[in-house]
Amino acid sequence: MTDTTIETPEKAVDPGQRGIAVRTITTDQSGAWLQAGWRDFKRTPAIGLTYGALCTIAGWLIVLSIFRSGQPYLTLPLAAGFMLLAPLVAVGLYETSRRLEMGENVTLWHSLNGFRRNPGQIGAIGVLLMLFFLAWTRIAMLLFALFYNGTMPSLDVLVWETFFSRDAITFLITGGLIGGVLAIIAFAVSVVSIPLLVDRDVDVITAVIISVSAFRKNWKVLVGWGAVIAILSACGMVVFMFGLAITMPLLGFSSWHAYRGIIDESQAEMARLRRQVP
Repeated sequence: MTDTTIETPEKAVDPGQRGIAVRTITTDQSGAWLQAGWRDFKRTPAIGLTYGALCTIAGWLIVLSIFRSGQPYLTLPLAAGFMLLAPLVAVGLYETSRRLEMGENVTLWHSLNGFRRNPGQIGAIGVLLMLFFLAWTRIAMLLFALFYNGTMPSLDVLVWETFFSRDAITFLITGGLIGGVLAIIAFAVSVVSIPLLVDRDVDVITAVIISVSAFRKNWKVLVGWGAVIAILSACGMVVFMFGLAITMPLLGFSSWHAYRGIIDESQAEMARLRRQVP
């Protein structure tokens, strides 16, 4: 069996839920997760680039649709909202890293097995993340309406009104604070829960409890990890979405190793799922 998981020192381990414990992690682990994610990317470039290309195409289609619908002001909120749904999109990448770790065959078809594990439970957390996304989109529309007297800025003045107008600083700070709170909650809920649902026979409520517990115990490190994810995702978006073809799979693979580093499953009561795809 090939093991690519980052080893995390065993210290201050909580008893945990159903035998799954939470480790105390350190700031240097983020770099190790990225290195491990990059190794997985290099071992399965076709899979990584396929998922990355799909994200790039989806980004183009979303931007095209909001421009055609006359709502260009939603470009920035929807770009930020992508962070809320990204863990769900990365399920196939989690499965890829999981199979590499377990020494199993890995193809694009095999990666889809991640979506077939615990489908009802993964679907439930997907609905939860979608609700976060819809709430953020609605809040962004209300903020535009409040700060710009009910008139949504048109494309020709969008950049000026958003970043350089008299109310721009207040608008950006308010939106950033509200969006940041939603992003932190969504991140706490999903950082461990989704890869755990791919990996173990566990229900969504238990997975979310474990994920929130992991975030509470390691919030300083995980807020920094979330910032790394946000920065790399933003870098991928600003180059006309092309960068997502690299940054999205890299972060997906790395997030799997983050999960394996945070969680101690040595005493887990539930077995690892090993369903094979023909």
